[in-house]
Amino acid sequence: MLDINLLKNNINIVFEKLKKRGFFLDINYVNKINKKRNKIKLEKEKLEHYRNKISKLIGKLRTANKDYKNLRSRVIEYNKILQKKKIELLCIEKKIFNYYMTLPNIPHDKTPYGRNCKENLEIYKWGEIKKYDFNLKDHVQLGKRMNNLDFLNASKISGSKFFVLKDKLSLLYRALGQFMLDIHIEKHGYVETYVPYLIYEECLYGTGQLPKFYKDLLYVRHYNYEDKKNKKKKYFLIPTSEVPLTNLFKNSLIKENKLPLLFTSNTPCFRNESSSYGISNKGLIRTKQFDKVEIVQIVHPENSDVSLENITNHAEKILKLLNLPYRKMSICSGDIGFSSTKSYDLEVWFPSKNNYIEISSCSNMSDFQSRRINIKFLDKNKNKRYVHTLNGSGLAVGRTMAAILENYQCIDGKVKVPKILKNRYMKGLEFI
Repeated sequence: MLDINLLKNNINIVFEKLKKRGFFLDINYVNKINKKRNKIKLEKEKLEHYRNKISKLIGKLRTANKDYKNLRSRVIEYNKILQKKKIELLCIEKKIFNYYMTLPNIPHDKTPYGRNCKENLEIYKWGEIKKYDFNLKDHVQLGKRMNNLDFLNASKISGSKFFVLKDKLSLLYRALGQFMLDIHIEKHGYVETYVPYLIYEECLYGTGQLPKFYKDLLYVRHYNYEDKKNKKKKYFLIPTSEVPLTNLFKNSLIKENKLPLLFTSNTPCFRNESSSYGISNKGLIRTKQFDKVEIVQIVHPENSDVSLENITNHAEKILKLLNLPYRKMSICSGDIGFSSTKSYDLEVWFPSKNNYIEISSCSNMSDFQSRRINIKFLDKNKNKRYVHTLNGSGLAVGRTMAAILENYQCIDGKVKVPKILKNRYMKGLEFI
């Protein structure tokens, strides 16, 4: 959520900055609803002043044993009007709050300007792209040849965009998740955290997935028969463990010397991908259920720019250890996520597509999420300030496995196991 004072005092600056990301702030509407709010608030305060003044006079008349019935009836009338004004004020404040919740984060000064993903800026490429002297297969063909990647039977039980893994591919999938966790915990200092996969709706508002991405989320209803007043409770399936990890600190005041806080979690992620289409979404690239190792940092505001570089390097480390060619992209203002002020995407090389595909997104949310969730720290001067939050995919397990299948394929259809995984994670297997 944006700083309310910034919207009140520098709305034209906010307008120009949001315009860079293709969002047009309706200044007239904001001024109109704020003017209405201020009018109602002033009327309410005047009524409270008159009522209190009369109440004091009634007190004096009562002490002097004088008649105050007429004044008492006026107080009762003021209270009735006041109650209406309070309801009006609550309604208009809720309306303002709901509108402010739809406003995306302001792009960082170092976020490159651009209208869409075609204008993202390539920072650098890493790794050697192999040349193959045989006809390449994509990861779907390789998985089916092994008889270990099954979309058909998955669709029988869950519909489209689900998959079943078996035998050695299932082992590789599990190994990748554990490998990523181990690196982030042992080398990068993250604390492994197990989190719920079902969350309250308010948590998604807190991290910024709602209200914008409602159609992309999956939810279930829980019937609580013990609660007669509220029998139905809606739970959402997590789209990423960023949501529960960040919300763990909702309404928290953190000591400054405890910062930064680093957490990682390997969870399934659930997203409604029914609207996705095209060859780039084939196979494991875009599914409704997938696993992802998430890395989250809660940091001092002065350190968030450096922390973004660090968290991105942590995700890159996985790709380097797996020897997967990739490129680092700085996301332009028209393509950054709703809650992000600055983001990098890591795109891994897919030989079958002769192109790079996103495998990780690392973002600095500044104080956008912490304002929505109310996460503060106590600085040296005993002032309460909002922390900055960052998150990244470190990495998406399915896409990583798909990239390994394609980049490590052999002429006979087998896939070589990456050296870093062979002994510790893949039981000494050299090929799948």
